[in-house]
Amino acid sequence: MGVPIWVWAATLAFIVGLLVYDLLFHVRKAHVPTLRESSLWSALYIGIAVLFGVGVLVFGGADMGSEYFAGYVTEKALSVDNLFVFLIVMTTFRVPREDQQKVLLFGIVFSLVARTGFIFLGAALINTFAWVFYIFGLILLMTAGNLLKPDHDEEGAGDTLVIRIARRVLPTTEHYDGDKLFTVQDGRRVLTPMLLVMVAIGGTDILFALDSIPAIFGLTQNVYVVFTATAFSLLGLRQLFFLIDDLLDRLIYLSYGLATILAFIGVKLILHALHENNLPFVNGGDPVEVVEISTGLSLAVILGVLVLTVVASLLSPAGKAQTAIANARRHATSYLDMEYTHDQGERERVFQLLLAERDTIVALGPKYRKKVRDEPELMALLTRARESHEQAHGEHHVEPLLTRPEPGHDTR
Repeated sequence: MGVPIWVWAATLAFIVGLLVYDLLFHVRKAHVPTLRESSLWSALYIGIAVLFGVGVLVFGGADMGSEYFAGYVTEKALSVDNLFVFLIVMTTFRVPREDQQKVLLFGIVFSLVARTGFIFLGAALINTFAWVFYIFGLILLMTAGNLLKPDHDEEGAGDTLVIRIARRVLPTTEHYDGDKLFTVQDGRRVLTPMLLVMVAIGGTDILFALDSIPAIFGLTQNVYVVFTATAFSLLGLRQLFFLIDDLLDRLIYLSYGLATILAFIGVKLILHALHENNLPFVNGGDPVEVVEISTGLSLAVILGVLVLTVVASLLSPAGKAQTAIANARRHATSYLDMEYTHDQGERERVFQLLLAERDTIVALGPKYRKKVRDEPELMALLTRARESHEQAHGEHHVEPLLTRPEPGHDTR
C-alpha cells in the first residue's frame, strides 16, 4: 500500500516535535528523573506508539497493522538490549547522573538518523536485488549466535578504536564540566569526556542498526511501516532507561529470547528469499516452493518468546541474585564517585538502594551471600562505601554490607 507524501511529512513532523519537546522541557535542565516522571513518560510514549498502530490498522488494513505491531515489538525488545550497552558505556565513562539524559537523547537522535539511512538503503537493495533477503537472513542468524556468547554486551563498549585514538591524539580532560563538550584547562581548549561518550554511543548505535534493520525487514518490506515502527520503538527509550536501569541485569534470559526471535526471523527471511529466488545456482534460478511464515504467526512467536523469557528471568532466584549483586556493585561505585552527582539527596538515595540490594541477597540465602564473599574486590568496594557513608553522617554502628547473618545461621 502506497503512503501519500503528506502522511510522511505529518509523521516526520510529529516525531521531530516529540524530540524537540523532550530536549526543551526535559533534558535541557540537567536533573535526575524521578521514578514517577520516568513511569509516566514511558507509559505515554508506549501509548502513543500503540495508538499510532491502531491508526495504521484502521487506515492501512489488518496486514499493515499486524506488520507494524510485529515490527514495533521486535524493535522495542532489541532497544532494551541496547540499554545494556548504554549503561556499560556511561558507567565506563563515569557520566554524572544528572547528565545521562542528554547522552541518551543524543543516542536516540543519532540512532534514528542512522537507521533511517539504513532503512532506505535496505529498501533500495531489496527492490533491486531479491537475493538481499539471503544476506539479511544470514546476518540475523549470525547475530543470534553472537547473542548467546557470554558477556556479548560488554565487548568493546566504551573502548572503541576511535575513542582510543581520540584520547591519544586530542587534548582530553579526565573531568566533566557540566554537560559541555569542550572546556578550558590550563589555558587551552580541551575535549571533555562528554564528547567521547557521545562518540561511543553513536558508534554502538550504528552497530545496532546493522542488526535491527534486517530484523524488521524480515517482518515487512513496507518502508513506512519499517520507519515508524523503528522510530516509535526509540522514542521513550531515555525514560525507559531510568525506569528499568536497576532491573536490566535481572533479565538474565533476555539474550536467549532475542537470539530465538532473530533466528526465527532469519529463517523467515531465507524462506522468503527461496520463494522469490532468482539466483542461477539455486534451483536453476527458479523460485523454490517453500512454506512462508505469516506476519500473524511471527507476531505470536515474538510476543510468546518475550513473555516467556521475561517471566523466567523475573522469577529466577539466579536472576534476582545477579541483579542484586550487579546493582550493589554499581550503587557502591556511584556512591564513592564524587563526580557521579552533586545532589546529596541523590547520593543518599543510591546508598539506600545499596542497602536494599544487601537485604535482597541476604533473603536469598547463604549460597548467594557466599558468592559475594568470594569476590574480594566487590567486598572491598562495599566496605569503602559503608565507611564513606559513616564518615559523611558521623555514624559508627551501620551494619556491615552483605555480611549480616540470616536468622538461624552463624557466620563465624
